[in-house]
Amino acid sequence: MDKFIIIGERIHCISPVIREALANRDPEPLLARGKEQLDSGATYLDLNIGPAERDGEDIMKWGVKLLQENLDNVPLALDTANRKAIEAGISVYDRTKGKPIVNSADAGDRLDYIDLAAANDAIAIALCSKQGVPRDNDERMQYCQEMLEHAMELGMEPSDLWFDPLTLVIKGMQEKQVEYLQFIRQLSDMGLNSTAGLSNASNGMPKEVRPIVDSVLTAMAIECGLTSAILNPNDKRLMGTIKTAEIIMNRSLYADSYLDI
Repeated sequence: MDKFIIIGERIHCISPVIREALANRDPEPLLARGKEQLDSGATYLDLNIGPAERDGEDIMKWGVKLLQENLDNVPLALDTANRKAIEAGISVYDRTKGKPIVNSADAGDRLDYIDLAAANDAIAIALCSKQGVPRDNDERMQYCQEMLEHAMELGMEPSDLWFDPLTLVIKGMQEKQVEYLQFIRQLSDMGLNSTAGLSNASNGMPKEVRPIVDSVLTAMAIECGLTSAILNPNDKRLMGTIKTAEIIMNRSLYADSYLDI
């Protein structure tokens, strides 16, 4: 990837407003949050409907069609533990502006999400884990290799796997952060794409501290080669950090108005 890919995280069933909108098929909250994120610089939108065990297929189809038909075929990450719901979403997906993202596979019980991505010419976010948090980078790499080999056996291009090293909470796992960044650099050195839910690192911190931590970690991860992230594009400090990092890494052309572009 040449440009850092931002996957907007704010259409998520953990939000009471979004959860109610999904249940009632109310379009306005999804469209409002989708437009806000795109206006702030998101490339993809993550459509997270949660477990959705009862009517996940209908919810995902409705959400995909709603967002794409009203927001100029915005590319989407389809995010749920319900595999059939992802298949349903892909069946109505418009690829005009990008492949769908299957969010997410791992090297354990959800390895078959890679099969789903391969069968539908989709991108798969691949968590470098099997059960829980990996012990170290050797274990992360083992899972990465297992998923990469499996995907290539199915005919997928390596570029269609976006590896997620699992962002760990600093408050309680501070000693793991350097190792985490080193793994992102390993992925970059291998020519592999990567992604991360970077805001996980600041979980449990005071509200005034979180934006600082999120911004600094994001800049450090981009310098290490991170190619995408699932984040809140409405966070102006964070988006300013990403745009500045792109300038410093010589991936974007400087102009005095670059923060507004």
